[in-house]
Amino acid sequence: MQLTGVFTALVTPFSAGEVDLAAFRALCERQVQAGVAGLVPCGTTGEAPTLSGAEWSALVETTLEVARAHEAQTGQRVAVVPGVGTNSTASTVDAVQRARKLGADAGLLVLPYYNKPNPRGLLAHVERACAEGLPIVVYHVPGRTAQRLPVAQLARLCEVPGVVSCKEATGDVAFGIDLVEALELRGAGVTVLSGDDFTFAPLVAMGGHGVISVLSNVAPRMTVAWCDAARTGDVATLRDLRRRLQPLVRYLFADSNPVPVKAAMAAMGLCADEPRLPLASGTRPDPELVRGLQ
Repeated sequence: MQLTGVFTALVTPFSAGEVDLAAFRALCERQVQAGVAGLVPCGTTGEAPTLSGAEWSALVETTLEVARAHEAQTGQRVAVVPGVGTNSTASTVDAVQRARKLGADAGLLVLPYYNKPNPRGLLAHVERACAEGLPIVVYHVPGRTAQRLPVAQLARLCEVPGVVSCKEATGDVAFGIDLVEALELRGAGVTVLSGDDFTFAPLVAMGGHGVISVLSNVAPRMTVAWCDAARTGDVATLRDLRRRLQPLVRYLFADSNPVPVKAAMAAMGLCADEPRLPLASGTRPDPELVRGLQ
């Protein structure tokens, strides 16, 4: 499996405290119609730590229904990569098993947060998750895990059989390029997806393979165009989209994700501005930031 292009880290819409599956389905349909390569429910942007097991399953099932219906109608495959990682190996394995049984294409495995495992523990954790037979995307996000791994250690995790991609979310383009080069030298066949909207274009231009994006929740077509321009070296389009989208990206990460993106989507009429505690609503965006997005 080669995971490349734009993958949307989907928000989870809530209404009066409950998951709004109708709104979520509409968001998924908007994404596939915009031409994204994949959908990532129940990740950080989807507020996964606050979801019950039943809510997680309903969201993944809905995502799969929309993706498979789109494939049946158009012949275009949209990968579904739900978040499966926790800071417990046992609960992570359980989530991987459930995702595989539901028919997901891969699972997004955030490296364990809070407990800061040592290198042997991290390797064993990834190996145990991969043993379940679901392709795995290793998710390196030091801002959430409090561990910035050396490139060589992260590349070693990516060599575990069953790992197909790495979501690299340091926000450090040099780190991402070093990882791309390390994996190329090892012949791992693992793609590198940026986890940062503010740096993904430079990384893709230098050999990265795409992005798992928050921005694409509000501007999926533009995000796809931005990624394509980086991949093909279309400098004029890169500059035009940077001028249009970079102010929005700064807004989206001015508060804890997904607080700003939910406010932006509410301003566009896509879902309610309702994060789930312990997150709380933030500042609405300037209307100019979201005008004409597609």
